[in-house]
Order: sequence, then structure tokens, then C-alpha cells
Amino acid sequence: MTKNIVVIGQGAAGLSAALAAAEAARAKSIAVAITLVDKALEQDAGGNTRWTPSYMRMASVDRVEPSFVHDMLEATRFQGDEGYFATLAQHAPATVKWIAGHGVPFHQPVYYLAKGPPRIQPVGGGETIHRELSRAAREAGVIFRCGCAADTLQTANGSIAGVCLATGETLPADAAVLACGGFQANAAMMREHFGEGGDAIPLLAPRAHFNSGDGIRMAQALGADLSGEPNGMHIEPVDPRSKNQAAVVLLYPYGIVVGRDGRRFFDEGAGLVHETWEAFSRRLHFEVPGRTAYAILDARVRAITDWQRATRSEVPPFEAATLAELAKQIGVDADNLKATVAGYNAACTGDPKRFDATVCDGLAASALLAPPKSNWARAIAEPPFLAWPMTGAIAYTFGGLATDASARVLRGGVPIPGLTAAGEITGHFYGTAPNAVSVLRAFVFGRIAGREAVASLRS
Repeated sequence: MTKNIVVIGQGAAGLSAALAAAEAARAKSIAVAITLVDKALEQDAGGNTRWTPSYMRMASVDRVEPSFVHDMLEATRFQGDEGYFATLAQHAPATVKWIAGHGVPFHQPVYYLAKGPPRIQPVGGGETIHRELSRAAREAGVIFRCGCAADTLQTANGSIAGVCLATGETLPADAAVLACGGFQANAAMMREHFGEGGDAIPLLAPRAHFNSGDGIRMAQALGADLSGEPNGMHIEPVDPRSKNQAAVVLLYPYGIVVGRDGRRFFDEGAGLVHETWEAFSRRLHFEVPGRTAYAILDARVRAITDWQRATRSEVPPFEAATLAELAKQIGVDADNLKATVAGYNAACTGDPKRFDATVCDGLAASALLAPPKSNWARAIAEPPFLAWPMTGAIAYTFGGLATDASARVLRGGVPIPGLTAAGEITGHFYGTAPNAVSVLRAFVFGRIAGREAVASLRS
């Protein structure tokens, strides 16, 4: 008798789950019909994965750093599940090899400008992941249904029995995999967890407006436990003028950032860009008037090797021969901007030859500068002067479903029979998002979830 598995979501987690389930069923000679549903139409399907660079935190394609688990726990303020991250570290190399075997090539690119933990990346980013794994899953017999929103999970005798669609149709399901993202596109949930203004945060990947918390809601209706920081999110600074996906502007550590009043409001050099962008972007949205600030730099930024890597905006910066002209272009108080730059320049007393954009160079402003500038404190003095506007844009939310090391969704600490989940729908993140881990964990636990879905059919 043919069994049925339904996978909800077509990002890295869902594709990995569907493909892994098909392979596991074939290896065990189990007759299984696997259906992958995504509420987006085919041209828009792919979740966050399809529209992002998809960096993954690995020392190389075949190993993670020895400190990986500790680094994950440290990033989550030691509130994360050590077993979860240990499983991630253990399975990452084999998972990447598996994905590569399905036509996704990897390389080890230079990451923006600032150095940090080593990372790998699929050649072509998330678009390659979506294209090649979708192809591989179809070839393995997975049925794809796009423009098809899941609405409710059915159970029988406590186990998953079906997936009800928004159209009223019910798909039989002996097991289901939830891989349909977080809730960043759900205005009510964003207001509930982030307060006033939470529903107005732009999306880093605009087509992620399908990530509306449906899977979280469906699992909660079954009594599922939650994990992760409810009001936590990964948010990055982007150029609001840009039409690009994830149009980040990551040059701000090398100059100063001012609000529309022309004044600085934080330490731009507090750490490497991936260590400061969340706090900065969150402050941009919730505290800065107009929710827009400007990175102010001079001509020397263009002398930084490969400086263009630090912005994914296709729109050139505002540019002027004087600060007064620049202030007029961007609508910032000219007198305050001039005074801010003068005070900053006076505090830049270190040797500018120490400037190194790739590391925390220790080139700090004098202690009299408030707010401080802890690194990259070099005077803004060489025209033309440049300005990039920035606003905060959300990539994904932290609050989600509690899962164990086998990707099983928990209820009262006990797995719900036949229900697994992977990717951003799951919790596990607190404080800050571990850098370059979201796609990696989607792959690893998506594969685990698919295999577990098949294993549950025999019990």
C-alpha cells in the first residue's frame, strides 16, 4: 500500500526533505508518494533561499571548525540546544557532499570585506540551490504543487493523517514536513512579538512575503512546543532605493552613520559588520526618526580593495564635492553634519596607515568622541564625499517550533508522530543569528526531516 508524505515549502529545507525522503523510500523499497506544496506560484517559489547568497559556515566543503558548536552556543547566549548544534556540525559535511552530488557546486568565496569565520557558498547562490534541487527532486518522483497553500494538519489517533489546503482539498499524509519559513510577512504576528512598528519592517527578500507563519500556526493547533527568541530576528541594513534582492550596504563601519539630524548615534566600528548589523538595523527601524540613516564616507573608500563587495545595491551613492552639497542631496541638516564630521575628524588621532577594512584594526577614535568609534576611525576629509541611505530589512524571525535532533516537532517535549520541521520555521536562535548558518541548517535538518518522515511510516 502506497504511503503519502507531504512537504510544505520549497526552500532549502523543503527541497532537501523531499529529495531525501524520495531517496530513503527507494532505498528501503517503501512505496511512498511525496508531494511538495508551496503557496507561491512557480516563478516566485523558493522561500528566502532562492533570493540570498546562501553563505554557509564551514571551514571547507568537508569540515566545520572545531569551535563550531561553542560558537553557535555563544551566538545564542548559551540558550540554544547543544544537541541541535552538535547534530548540525556532525551532519554538515556529508550533507554538503550530498547536495553537491545533485548538481550544486560549491566554492569558498571572499565574504564581503570583513573577515570572520570561514564560509562556503553554492556557485550562483540560492538560485542554483532552487534550480538544481528542484530538478533532482522531480527526477526522483516528487510531485510539485505551486500556488497551493497549506492551511491545517489533520491527525488520526494522534498521528499525522492529512494536510488540508486553503482551497478545501485535503491531501492524505502519513507524515508531513513543515519547511515554510518564519512569520516575517505576517503583520499581526510581527506586531504581537515586536510591538509597534513590527509590522512595518521591510523584507530583505521581497518575495518572502509568503513567509507568514502558516506552519507555526498549524503545528501550534496540535499543541506543538515553541523554541527560539519570540522577538528575535535577523535584520540587515539595505539601500531603500535599490530594486535588488537583499541590497545590503555594509560599508558603514569605514565611515560614520548619521540620522536626518546630521548626528551620529552609535559606534560604527564596534565589531566586524556581521557582528553589528543586527543591532544597528534594529535600532534603525525602531529608534531612528524616519527609519533611515546615512553612511557618510570620503573618496578613500574607493581605494579599499574590492570595496564594491560591501554593497549589493545597484544604485550609486550620493556624491558631492562638499559636505554642504552632500547634506542638501540627502536632506540632512547641513550645519549638524559639518559639525559632526569636524568633531569626528578631530578625534581620529591614530595613524591612518593602520587602517585595515578586513579585520578589527584597533584604529579607535580618541576617548572624547561620543558615541565612540572603536575601529576604522579615519578622518572623512578627501572629496568627493559619499552617502548611502540605509534602512533595516528583516531576513527571518527567530521564534518557531521546537524540534529535536531528528527534526521531530515536539509537544510537551515528546515528538508528534509523523511531524517533522526544518529551516527558519524552527526556533533555536536567541540573541543574534549565528553568522552564515540559516541555509546550512535548512539543508542538514531538511535532509534529516525527510529521512525521519520515511522512518516514521514503518512504526
